[in-house]
Amino acid sequence: MTHKQHPLGSGFTAASTADDVLRGVDLSGRNVVITGGHVGLGLETTRALSAAGASITVGSRDPEAAAAALAGIERVETYRLDLLDPGSIEAFAARYLDSGRPLHVLLNNAGIMGGPLLRDARGYESQFATNHLGHFQLTLALLPALRAAHGARVVTLSSGAQRVADFRWDDPQFTTGYDPMLAYAQSKTANVLFAVELDRRYADEGIRGYAVHPGVIIGTDLGPSRSEDGRAVTADQRRAMGLVDEDGRPIIAPERGMKTVQQGASTSVFAATSPLLADIGGVYLKDNDISPMDTPRPIDLTTEKTVPSEVVPHSVDPDSARRLWELSEQLVKG
Repeated sequence: MTHKQHPLGSGFTAASTADDVLRGVDLSGRNVVITGGHVGLGLETTRALSAAGASITVGSRDPEAAAAALAGIERVETYRLDLLDPGSIEAFAARYLDSGRPLHVLLNNAGIMGGPLLRDARGYESQFATNHLGHFQLTLALLPALRAAHGARVVTLSSGAQRVADFRWDDPQFTTGYDPMLAYAQSKTANVLFAVELDRRYADEGIRGYAVHPGVIIGTDLGPSRSEDGRAVTADQRRAMGLVDEDGRPIIAPERGMKTVQQGASTSVFAATSPLLADIGGVYLKDNDISPMDTPRPIDLTTEKTVPSEVVPHSVDPDSARRLWELSEQLVKG
C-alpha cells in the first residue's frame, strides 16, 4: 500500500509548544469550532488560537461552565454540544450555520477514554459514539460552512492507541467481550480512518483532513488513568510506567512522548494552521510533523522507555477508511 506518511522536516520538535508553532501566524478573520475547547488540551488550543487572532466557537455539554473556564480569552463563544446526542449535534451545527460565517477550522478535540461499558440512546458503545460517530455527524452537518471558507481544515484528535487495535468490523459496538482500552483504541483508529476518507472525498473542494496524536499528557481528563481491565491506574503503577516521579509529579520528557499541555496542544494547532500542510491531507501527525509509518508490535508500558505512537498500516488503509465512512453514514441515520 502506498501512503503519504512521510515526515516533512517541519523544524518543530516534540518539545515545541502551541505558541511556538503559532509565532508570527496571524489568524485574524479565521473562524474555528472546537469541541471540548474549555478543558485540558482543548483549553490550551483555544487560548493559543485566540492569541493568534482567531474567533472561536466552543462546543460543550455545559456552556455556562465552559464560558467561566474561558473567561479572559478573546473572541470566544460557547454553544451547547453533547456528542452522544444526535439532536444536540444538529442543533449546534444549525446555530453555527445560521450565523452565516464560514468555518476555516473544525477541531474535533473532545473525547472520552476507558471506563465501564456505556451506550448512547441508540445502543452504540460510548467511546466509539463520542470519539468518532458524534464528530462524524458534526463534520457532515457543518460542511456548508467548511465549503464557504474556500480552504478549510478538519483536525481530529486521535492517539497512539490507534496502534493497538484495528476496527472491529464484526462487532464494533462490543455486544460481547467488552474491553475498555480496546474500545478506546478502536475509536482512535476510527479517528485516523475518518481523516483519510474525509480528505479523499473533499480535498477537491478545499477541505483537508488530519488526525493528531498529541502525546501522553498527565493531568488532563484523558491521561493514562486506567489499566487495560478498566480499573484505575495506581500511583505505584504510574511510577512504574515512568509517568510520574516518586512524589507523584508528572515526568515531562517530550522526546519520550510525555508532554505538558502546552506541548500537547502544539500538534493540533500545527495541523490547523501550518502552511507546510497546504498541499497534503489525509495524514496522521505527531510531534508537529507527519508521522512515519511503523509496524505494529506488542507494547508494555511498564518497560517501554518511549511510548510508541507512530501510525500503523491498518489506521490509514484507504479501503477501511471508505468502509468506515459508509458504516458511519448508516449508523447516524439509525
